Amino acid sequence: MEPIETVSKAVAARYSYTKVLDNRKQPVRRLWKRNGRFVARLKVEDTAGRKVTRRVTLDALTLAKAVVELRTLLVERAENRMRHVGMTPKLADYVTAYLAKLQTSGLRPATVSKNKTNLNRWAEAIGHHHLDKVRPYHVSGHLTELRKRGLATRSVNISLMSLRGLFEDAKADGYVQNLPTHDIRWLKVDTKKRQLVTPADLAKLCEKALTESKNGVQLRDYLLFMAYSGARRDETLQIRWADIDFDRNQLVIGADGGSKNRQPRHVDLNANLRDHLREMHGRRVPDSRWLFPSPQRGENDIPAKTFMESLMLARKAAGMPGFGFHDCRHIFISFSVMSGIDFMTISRWCGHKDGGVLIGKTYGHLSNEHTQLQAQRLNFGPAILQPQLASA
Repeated sequence: MEPIETVSKAVAARYSYTKVLDNRKQPVRRLWKRNGRFVARLKVEDTAGRKVTRRVTLDALTLAKAVVELRTLLVERAENRMRHVGMTPKLADYVTAYLAKLQTSGLRPATVSKNKTNLNRWAEAIGHHHLDKVRPYHVSGHLTELRKRGLATRSVNISLMSLRGLFEDAKADGYVQNLPTHDIRWLKVDTKKRQLVTPADLAKLCEKALTESKNGVQLRDYLLFMAYSGARRDETLQIRWADIDFDRNQLVIGADGGSKNRQPRHVDLNANLRDHLREMHGRRVPDSRWLFPSPQRGENDIPAKTFMESLMLARKAAGMPGFGFHDCRHIFISFSVMSGIDFMTISRWCGHKDGGVLIGKTYGHLSNEHTQLQAQRLNFGPAILQPQLASA
């Protein structure tokens, strides 16, 4: 039994805390050693504001460096920016807490839902790691796995964006000092040139909608409204009849703060949009305030959630499998550009905050004919200047 007892004492001594002594054999205040590692012992505040004793394992390998690191910790504590002390949560546990925070953050429900989908994937893949133990290779490895599963490049980038948001919060909470996502580059997205959907294509799709879906009339109205107004898919479903002012010839999109940038915008009614709205108004559902009330609303006055199922039936019949709701917005912007409307006005109608920069970069080629016509109107001044320019 004596050898076993000796081994037990040796193991106990190895994992116990011992005071660190300086060159004069005097104990160094707040500095200990355990299993060959320097450990700082500090008084800190817990989440309830109570003073508790915590031990922080240091990175230093020598006494001199350990003293310097200890002093740094004391400065951080005094300035209330000290690193998290103790074991950090596992990624999976922090995902749960982070998603609960997003629910009350004011983000759009669709944004919260996307974050939930992406972060649950991260939790499943690397959720067993503690936050401060997640490394860049863990992140890049899961991104590679997502690509192997067939996820689109843009979807993979959005998944990385969700994880970055989580770790930025973890850093603010003091759980990590460096983000493992910091040096992970976005995957390059090969953007295919979008084919312009013509009015004839849209008319064909609307015609098929009437015959292929029981909600065909609503789908037709929905498609034409977006094509004539430039409104986005989800914000269109939130528009009420009260948001339309036929006297002032204006439509308010996002009056309840439900637009993409959370700000309402005014769209001037063009002839097609005004006629379409008047036609819809003449046959609107009398007991609903919504332009597009839910077909399954029963006694509740709620808007429709989506017309995707109806669209899939219509575009299959029309032979347009690649058509999406966002194509209606492209129709509006494209024909606005080709009609010679300035980019700033179009961007205001569409809810862009860049003053027309994006529209100019994406749709500028459509206005070539218009700009060539405008060039003929350019005038450099009175005709009397012409002889002077000629002599020069």
